[in-house]
Amino acid sequence: MARSRPRVWLVAACAAVLLWASVAQLVAVGRLLLQFGPAGDADPSPPPSVLPPPRIYKSNGYLKISCNGGLNQMRSEICDMVAVARLLNLTMVVPELDKRSFWADQSNFGDIFDVRHFIDSLRDEVHIIKQLPERLGPSDSDIIEMPPVSWSDEKYYLHQILPLFSKYSAIHFNKTDARLANNGISTELQLLRCRVNFHALKFTPQIEGLGNKLVHKLRAKGSFVALHLRYEMDMLAFSGCNHGLSLEEAEELKKMRYAYPWWRDKEIDSQAKRSQGLCPLTPEETSLVLKALGFQKDSLIYIAAGEIYGGDRRLEPLRSAFPKLVRKEMLLDSEVLRQFQNHSSQMAALDFIVSTASDVFIPTFDGNMAKLVEGHRRFLGFQRSVVLDRRKLVELLDLYTNKTISWDNFASSVQEAHKSRVAQPSCRRKLENRPKEEDYFYANPHECLVNSSLCS
Repeated sequence: MARSRPRVWLVAACAAVLLWASVAQLVAVGRLLLQFGPAGDADPSPPPSVLPPPRIYKSNGYLKISCNGGLNQMRSEICDMVAVARLLNLTMVVPELDKRSFWADQSNFGDIFDVRHFIDSLRDEVHIIKQLPERLGPSDSDIIEMPPVSWSDEKYYLHQILPLFSKYSAIHFNKTDARLANNGISTELQLLRCRVNFHALKFTPQIEGLGNKLVHKLRAKGSFVALHLRYEMDMLAFSGCNHGLSLEEAEELKKMRYAYPWWRDKEIDSQAKRSQGLCPLTPEETSLVLKALGFQKDSLIYIAAGEIYGGDRRLEPLRSAFPKLVRKEMLLDSEVLRQFQNHSSQMAALDFIVSTASDVFIPTFDGNMAKLVEGHRRFLGFQRSVVLDRRKLVELLDLYTNKTISWDNFASSVQEAHKSRVAQPSCRRKLENRPKEEDYFYANPHECLVNSSLCS
């Protein structure tokens, strides 16, 4: 009995160490979730009733921003500009959303996001107001209008932008896409970008409610895949990708490209872009890739996208391969959905909620929604996201359709090419003087994830 006592103490000590380690890890995760909140979850918890204390600071002036692009591009811009306002000690005006783009969506910030939550949840970082003071009118000489330089770091804003407030009371940034660098930013500002993205930018109760209803309807049918099928008219026109289209369709897209002067590239070599992996997969190509990846015919697939170019006719190969193909219009009553129709950003918000909650997320193009959903799914615990290697896929698809390789060879090659292309803990890639080619911050905000120490 005497000899067994040391063993008992040893077992007890080991158990205590393991218990302490488990508690410490749970506390760390709890702190992260308390700081950011599980934005994008299917059933988000209500905001805390106790507001953070307001940050007391002497404001250097007002920052007004006009976002450009689609919903998810504007989302990242808002996160960037909150960080800039915090860095420069500015008073920020609730952002203006893009109303000039292809979608001509007239939604205001409050039509998509909960304004009160946005202002209150960030009050310990930035003072946010709904509009500029009346004394600062649209043509006031006390306001300077300009776009900041793309991919800029903190030094640019401190040395180039902040001194402008010695002459002006307010700055209006009239274009804000990609104006803050991916890398080389202080950890404090990176964490703030995440806090805005994952917690402060909460959809309105109406959008949250309908998005969660979609998720519950899908969950009732079993596990499901969210397929971001980026095959809308604007995407094809902007990218110049016309593989599989008729001459008339290609000409229609070309005319659209010329109709929007801010789309800089007009004459585009579609075949060259496709071979470089710079085109979204067609619905037919997507059906072959999904089958090669092992998805079965009875897989439930939700199309997270706007109106597909060519409609049902173009979707037929995909629907034939996967009959349980659904869209929000098929799951919701038309009367319920009516309030969101003709508002592309609000419809995109519904797709965003479903995509972050899905069992698997697969984008056919790496645009802003694909990147931001990937980042949210990383934050929510590295839920499965498959990042397709389109350059390799195009090569394999052409070999298969030309009957150069068999189906078995095609399928095994597709699977081999995507073994390591599932979102997993990793450090963001940095490229000196090539910020556009770096890994995008919002696709992999590693500073804000539980495993952030791996990249320190």
